[in-house]
Amino acid sequence: MIMENENTCRRLSELSTAESGVITKVLGHGSFRKRITEMGFIRGKRVTVIKNAPFLDPVEYEIMGYHIALRRSEAELIEVTEDRGTDETAARPPVQVIREDETANRFRHEAGRTINVALVGNPNCGKTSLFNLASGSHERVGNYSGVTVEAKEATAHRGGYTLRLADLPGTYSITEYTPEELYVRRHILEQMPDVVVNVVDASNLERNLFLTTQLIDMNLKVVIALNMYDELTASGAKFDYEALGRMIGIPIVPTVASKGEGIDGLFDRVIAVFEDNEPTVRHIHINYGEDIERSISTLQNLIWQDCDIVAHYSSRYLAIKLLEGDRDTLRLLEGTANFGKIEETVAHETARLEKFYNDRAETVIANARYGFIAGALSETFTPGTADKNRKAARIDRIMTHKIWGFPIFLLLMWAMFQITFSLGEIPMGWIENGVEWLGEWVSEAMPDGSLRDLLVDGVISGVGGVIVFLPQILILFFFISLMEDTGYMARTAFLMDRFMHRIGLHGKSFIPLLMGFGCNVPAIMATRTLESRKDRILTMLIMPFMSCSARLPVYVLLISAFFPDGQGLVLMSVYVIGILVAVLSSLALKRILFHKEEAPFVMELPPYRIPTGRSVVRHMWSKGSQYLRKMGTVILVASILIWALGHYPRPSEAQQAAMASSPEAAAEWQAENSYIGRLGHAIEPAIRPLGFDWKIGVSLLSGLAAKEIVVSTMAVLNNPVAEVSADSAATADGPGGAALTKEAAVSDDTGGDDEEVDGMLVRSLQSQRYASGPKAGEPVYTPLVAYGMMIFILLYFPCIAAIAAIRKEAGWKWAVFTMFYTTGLAWVVSCAIYQIGSRVFGG
Repeated sequence: MIMENENTCRRLSELSTAESGVITKVLGHGSFRKRITEMGFIRGKRVTVIKNAPFLDPVEYEIMGYHIALRRSEAELIEVTEDRGTDETAARPPVQVIREDETANRFRHEAGRTINVALVGNPNCGKTSLFNLASGSHERVGNYSGVTVEAKEATAHRGGYTLRLADLPGTYSITEYTPEELYVRRHILEQMPDVVVNVVDASNLERNLFLTTQLIDMNLKVVIALNMYDELTASGAKFDYEALGRMIGIPIVPTVASKGEGIDGLFDRVIAVFEDNEPTVRHIHINYGEDIERSISTLQNLIWQDCDIVAHYSSRYLAIKLLEGDRDTLRLLEGTANFGKIEETVAHETARLEKFYNDRAETVIANARYGFIAGALSETFTPGTADKNRKAARIDRIMTHKIWGFPIFLLLMWAMFQITFSLGEIPMGWIENGVEWLGEWVSEAMPDGSLRDLLVDGVISGVGGVIVFLPQILILFFFISLMEDTGYMARTAFLMDRFMHRIGLHGKSFIPLLMGFGCNVPAIMATRTLESRKDRILTMLIMPFMSCSARLPVYVLLISAFFPDGQGLVLMSVYVIGILVAVLSSLALKRILFHKEEAPFVMELPPYRIPTGRSVVRHMWSKGSQYLRKMGTVILVASILIWALGHYPRPSEAQQAAMASSPEAAAEWQAENSYIGRLGHAIEPAIRPLGFDWKIGVSLLSGLAAKEIVVSTMAVLNNPVAEVSADSAATADGPGGAALTKEAAVSDDTGGDDEEVDGMLVRSLQSQRYASGPKAGEPVYTPLVAYGMMIFILLYFPCIAAIAAIRKEAGWKWAVFTMFYTTGLAWVVSCAIYQIGSRVFGG
């Protein structure tokens, strides 16, 4: 027993690096107190200060063998006393904390050959890796919280059964603290899976088994996948998992999902549990102590008066949640006939328990759960002698150093962009040559006419102009995969929390924002991991400024054409501007639209792990296949639409005859009178201050659907494939499909033979000249115009899918607001770049 009168109590925030203390009390209230207690910050647990973040906040701590980051303001709410030896809970003697449940299992399966399986577990436990391996699915794996933000479903086949697998979000418990926790709980209670597979990190048993105790209370059929078992054995630990399985009535199967070990055995046990042929299975109750058990029993008797409720939910589980103050459970019971009596009894029993224990009822129950876990492990588990955190500590001394951590992060970002650009140019050239050859072959093989023009100028130019960037997409996601799977992504949130806090965001917002560099849509959905709705909305509103991979083809095209030197720095500057605009927008939006509301920073720092080649390749192939699917759907349709708008209406026979001797005149007529030409000229006055012509305006409009379409639209409007065979096109009867190209290449005396820059579309953009007006003969694209266009692409209207995701997560009001404020901001910034740049650099 810790004697508080013998040791001076201090606040956790007062401890220095490498100093330890034993927790005596957790202050605070509400969601913070509940979450911190569930994660093991309970009376008697030893906690050690590891280090401060580069901005001195948050602080990394070690408790129960894992690392967690807290802000100093949160650590201020935890009282500790001087470390006098072992934890109180760890030294607690084993006690009889279980008893048999005589009630029937509520989840009786129907006869059939389909088993519904739900996978639940803590973040970083390898749950999604197991799901991918078992099902052959390609869901994203990330070594940080929040990658899986909704249920992912797939099927597997085993022993004559079809297993319908649902990969649920990673969660530390099943409370109402975060949206994903409520999602997991409601999925289990409402979908009633036949078997729940509880994936447990074998290297962190005590914390992971807290969720297991809650599943026990729910009276479910459970199989434990003891994942990362190789890490446990490598540490020298001894674990009699079969004995623990018999003790808690749940079969436990060792697995190593990253290597594919133990998966067959796991699903054999799932089938056995489903068939009621598993001898280990028996339902138990965790004994919470005489006083709490009396309160549980009292509430159970009231709940049992509604037969419909107990047919769907465990009465014991509902009683425990009511004592924990769970509002969602209270709302669930509002329809019962005796709800008033239940509500009154809950208030009475909670007050009685809190007076008796001199603590919150939810904290008392959490303490009892950890007491049960400590007792069970004391009989079955012997810790190893190897320090599993030693390697991570050595790496973290450098990667999250208070001085060097942030520069290292910036250096890694620069290296990622530079390698993406440099290495991707080689396969990009191969694909580009293939597209060029295909366009020439179709032009020669088919007779002149609209069908040939459609294939060459619409399909091949449009889709081919975008598919050449597939290598850069794969390389970018390769690096993102490495950061996620190694655990470095979580460290970036630790590094950036102080900065994020200053601009009005939670440190956890950095993870969705960083994910936004891959794709804004899943990043917007990942904001569900933020507890505060205001934090979620504010993060969503600045998410579009995180330059997604769909914009990368536009950057690569324009940088290749107009910035031959320092390409990596130019590309990085675009990303940095996006970040700066996001920061300034966050400060402004928080001050104008949101009142200050603090959410606690409580985040696990997972151990560093070496990603497997299978995981990285799976991730790259998943993103590559998504990109290729987009080629064959959205971008193909958009390319054909853009071509049709540029190809029609056709000139009359008299007009064709008058222009037969002048392809340039035919091209100019087609450009001015086509539907897309009319649309472009209509919006040109609005974009002229930005230095953009009508073709750029049309390209930007097409990007509302998907940003890759900007490139395909530019390719269709400028017809780079047709320019390859310009000589033959010039002598063809009628203006044909090359009309726009001829107008676009009125003057081709510069740029076309530039040996420093390869590429059909690159050469075409370099040769563009204004055909009429005050700028006649001047280049349409200059480095200044190209840079302003990249910034406009960066900032303006997110793609339709991103807007739909914001609408789904925050509502129509915020989706519409995002459309207008991002586009308005893009216009202002791009206009400033062009107008100021023109005066400073002369054009």
